[in-house]
Amino acid sequence: MTASELTQILGPFGPVIVMGVLGVVAILAATLMLWSRPADPMDKLAAQIKAPRSDHSPQALRQKDRNEQLQKFASFLEPQDIAELSKKQMQLRQAGYQSKDAVRMFHFAQFALGLAGLGLALIYLYGLGAAAGLTTQKAMIYTIIPGGIGYYLPTYWITRRIAARQDEITSGFPDALDMMLVCVEAGQSLDQCIVRVGRELRASYPALAHEFQIVAHEMKAGKDKITVLNDMGARCGVQDVSSFVTVLVQSASFGTSIADALRVYAGEMRDKRVMRAEEAANKLPTKMTLATMMLTVPPLLIILVGPSVHGITQLGNMGQ
Repeated sequence: MTASELTQILGPFGPVIVMGVLGVVAILAATLMLWSRPADPMDKLAAQIKAPRSDHSPQALRQKDRNEQLQKFASFLEPQDIAELSKKQMQLRQAGYQSKDAVRMFHFAQFALGLAGLGLALIYLYGLGAAAGLTTQKAMIYTIIPGGIGYYLPTYWITRRIAARQDEITSGFPDALDMMLVCVEAGQSLDQCIVRVGRELRASYPALAHEFQIVAHEMKAGKDKITVLNDMGARCGVQDVSSFVTVLVQSASFGTSIADALRVYAGEMRDKRVMRAEEAANKLPTKMTLATMMLTVPPLLIILVGPSVHGITQLGNMGQ
């Protein structure tokens, strides 16, 4: 097919569109070839010589949790800037994705959904003939928009997940503090009460229970308690949890009783939860005003004004 025929079928940008489609197909083919390419035995041998270790070493066991297929595209699917990579990892952890490959899977999802959107748009426009009556500019816009939507869909999903998880943590945190206070006053240590609270909250607040379980495992592994608590405050991204971590750190630094600190802070969290409920209740009439006017005023006007309008209409017909 010549360039003139492409111009007649697809418009002035017909050759450019065809080249773009061929480029996308070439990228997909290269990606599949790299994905299915077996590892070079010489590379394996060089890696074993540089870092010899048994298959049962802890490092080998940890590395088996990673996705070896995505490892090939690490330089493409992960930001090269350390600050940007750490920021994206923290954002995904706040959304509840704790895997080592979370950043790679996020960028892979963006790449795959973007290409899927472009592919579906091209199939709909040119495969099914929907672009017959469209100009070239409109066809390009209708092709790019689905790709952009697919690319930004994972970002929207992560943002919604973070908001929902933070709301769940905020709602369940006062109850968790009350349970921690009961456990501490019963004679349990902070480590024991964190384990117990994480187990008890699993059914009602799974996100908060998961955070407590992470704290318990890190403490059992020997990580510093203050560092573990600060990491929890950063992962949750909730101001109440960060303030609670500050209270525990100060209590440990000054040697004060943890039970007293928990008692005071738990009371404040209960009062704060009541204040949030009252705030939501006070906002409700304002939010219902527009709906009330739209659903109440028109039927009321019909009921009140309708008979008068009907009577005036009848009088006008009688006068004629």
